[in-house]
Amino acid sequence: MANITLMPKLSDTMTVGTLTKWFKKEGDVVKAGDMLAEVETDKATMELESYFNGTILKIFGSPGAQLPIGAPLCVIGKPGETYEMPAPAAAPTAPAAPAPAVIPTPPPAPTPVVTAAGAAPKAAAPAPTVSAAPAGRIRISPLARKLAEEKRIDITCVEGSGPGGRIVRADILAAEKNPPPAAAKPARADAAPAWAYRSVLDKSPVQAEAFAPASNMRGTIAKRLLEAKTTIPHFYLDLEIDAGPLLTLREQLNAGLAKDGVKLSVNDFVLKAAATALRAIPAVNTSWTGAGIQSHGAIHVSFAVAIEDGLITPVIRDTDAKSLFQISTEAKALGGRAKEKKLQPAEFTGGTFCVSNLGMAGIDRFCAIINPPNAAILAIGATVKKPVVVGDEIVIGQRMNLTLSCDHRVVDGLLGAKFLNAIKAHLESPSLLLL
Repeated sequence: MANITLMPKLSDTMTVGTLTKWFKKEGDVVKAGDMLAEVETDKATMELESYFNGTILKIFGSPGAQLPIGAPLCVIGKPGETYEMPAPAAAPTAPAAPAPAVIPTPPPAPTPVVTAAGAAPKAAAPAPTVSAAPAGRIRISPLARKLAEEKRIDITCVEGSGPGGRIVRADILAAEKNPPPAAAKPARADAAPAWAYRSVLDKSPVQAEAFAPASNMRGTIAKRLLEAKTTIPHFYLDLEIDAGPLLTLREQLNAGLAKDGVKLSVNDFVLKAAATALRAIPAVNTSWTGAGIQSHGAIHVSFAVAIEDGLITPVIRDTDAKSLFQISTEAKALGGRAKEKKLQPAEFTGGTFCVSNLGMAGIDRFCAIINPPNAAILAIGATVKKPVVVGDEIVIGQRMNLTLSCDHRVVDGLLGAKFLNAIKAHLESPSLLLL
């Protein structure tokens, strides 16, 4: 009997996957290891490989379809071979009114019916169309965005054909063949400003009223963060450090590493300092299981990366055992793949502690939400010049805020304070991180 390839679970939070591209078609001969299709999940875009040798007898999902875990994708076997008819995959539906999007789950499988490979299963009803994204926000897949950048195509002039008006790869290729009309020339620099012709009491809408269903990623983020904030008893510890020594050492190291194309970031030092502090105070490198405290034998520090539709936390494994150079190189590689949604599941799961940095966005301080199942998360603010007291004098110093969010079921106040002060000590004496 022929084999059926199903939609796999590609991440710990995945419930549905968007089939973006087929590499094979019906009738193609494949062998185990061949790439079959490309699937976009809530965290990454991944290629699915075949686990079987044979001929593709039937393809069930078309590009752009959102399919739940376990939904049939294709049948692989010998020509004329029979297979068990899979249950039709439930198509995601758009809500009739602006309401939280509900992620579909597969219906109970009916009693299998054996059919010949040539017989086509009854097609599932097409998903209803949904409204376009709000004005100013362009829904586009990572693959389509990258292709548009390579071909220098203005995505604001491209009409999406994917779910919810999302721009997919085929739309970019179509735009390349039939370029949209050129945009109007910008107003002259010496022209009067727009407000000169506008009434002070302008009551035109800020943007068009529209509803956009939550993407896989946004829906997962909403669910997990709500759960984290409402079920984990957070408390926060705030500390200001002297960032001067760190910035001085970073400048010296980068001057020597410039010839190798390496540039250490402040975040690289923070990741190393956090890992070193976790080794010194392992009680923070733990998780609450519901029945007790799980201690982790390895230190895997993750860091937040902003991507289209949300964020993801790539993981640097065994962070404490790696040098600043290794951490910097790995963090940049992971961050790049994260923005392209090309991370593999092993690269964004299994973190034991998390760092979130908004300093590059000009934020002085903030409180981050704990990333389950971690016991804490460190929020990093911007380095700021400000007057500080040194001895009996007021001087200009470089200061940076650290805010530690702790799970009070695992970390008590004194333990959290010791841990945060350990990070402070290493960042204020950053040469210790080179040992």
